[in-house]
Amino acid sequence: MESLVAELRTVGLPISVSEQIDALRALEHVDLGRPIEVQVALRATLVKVAAHEHAFDTVFGLFFRPTADPDRGSGPVLTGLSDDELRELLVDALRAGDVALQRALAAVFVDRHADVQPGRPVAGTYYLYRTMRAVDADRLVTELLTGEPGDGPAGLDARLRTERAEGTVQQFRIEVESEIRRRLVADRGAAAVAKTLRTPLPEDVAFLTASAKEIETLRETVDPLARVLAARLAQRRRHRRSTRPDVRRTVRAALSTGGVPAAVVHRPPRPPKPRLVVLADISGSVSTFATFTLYLVSALRGAFASVRTFVFVDGVDEVTDLLATEPDLAAATRRINSEGLGVWLDGHSDYGHALESFWDSWGTQITGRTTVLVLGDARSNYHAPRAEVLRRIRARAAQLYWLNPEPTAAWDSGDSVIGGYAPHCDAVVECRTVRQLKAFVDGLGDGSR
Repeated sequence: MESLVAELRTVGLPISVSEQIDALRALEHVDLGRPIEVQVALRATLVKVAAHEHAFDTVFGLFFRPTADPDRGSGPVLTGLSDDELRELLVDALRAGDVALQRALAAVFVDRHADVQPGRPVAGTYYLYRTMRAVDADRLVTELLTGEPGDGPAGLDARLRTERAEGTVQQFRIEVESEIRRRLVADRGAAAVAKTLRTPLPEDVAFLTASAKEIETLRETVDPLARVLAARLAQRRRHRRSTRPDVRRTVRAALSTGGVPAAVVHRPPRPPKPRLVVLADISGSVSTFATFTLYLVSALRGAFASVRTFVFVDGVDEVTDLLATEPDLAAATRRINSEGLGVWLDGHSDYGHALESFWDSWGTQITGRTTVLVLGDARSNYHAPRAEVLRRIRARAAQLYWLNPEPTAAWDSGDSVIGGYAPHCDAVVECRTVRQLKAFVDGLGDGSR
């Protein structure tokens, strides 16, 4: 139990001492001989975010899965079959949902094709690849669909059946992965294998190196953060705001003092929603961060009175209407790229020219209700930074924040000019992950920004 919790904390799951105690108490009410009951009990007490469940299940499988499977009974029979015969049997097992047979078949395929070598400090990805190549997942999907009724290849029923078949094959892939991990644990121990399997939690995935799929999964986390960000920015505008007396409430309060208005009741402050201007670098060096930026802007649109979005490389273009009219962000991104938006000359980053172009065209529209959010790495290809332009923008705006996707250690190295911009910002923060974005938002709430 202690090793499990230690590894979960190493991965990044927030587990307090009280939650660890709750987990131990939960184990008093389950059959410790049944791993599934133990897994459910520990997951319920240790995992607080749905996105962390996969990480928990992976670590749990290392520390609680038996190091040797019980006798499957049909092992000798299965090992005498050819690969084609095993695949036919696997198709039947997948259709019938026979999990026990699927596990037995997974063990045979791993025996035959993974070529697991004792003592190698690997996570097993290559072993999984070799096994699934022999299984031929695409062929499995096709065989699962063969002979099933449907309304044609383009029909909705056909698409649903295809998705179900792909999901079924994916479950078998998980069984193969689990079998490989069991063998690695038996060879090297759970702690050693855990080190090779560590992957960042969704909120710790770096924007600059994330895959398109990883960025997509972050959207559910970004949406609630955007609403909190809007509320925090509105709070910062609310301090020391004078309010008008509320006559009705003052008279009502005076009833307790014989009609004498001993205390004047004021109306609670209701500041208008702040207006947001987003300046987003979409150059190649921050391409995945730019995708994340568009997700963030999409989430922010409903939380502010208005959100105006500008993209830049060496020039600047407004894409507010484009983002509002395109059906999805993928289509919007394609249009931004195909129309060359944000590009003025050669498509190489020039922050100074982009900021000056923004100021010349839209600077007068920045008001005391406007919050400016700049997202980019401030790498300007050794062009003049023209930091005085940012100073003018800040002088007109209510607040200006800069989110930089690079680690702080890389700032002001090479062609980075972030140090020249920082004095004209309310805050310049490292924002490589969703966790750091959340820390920035929390900092707005506690007044540290």
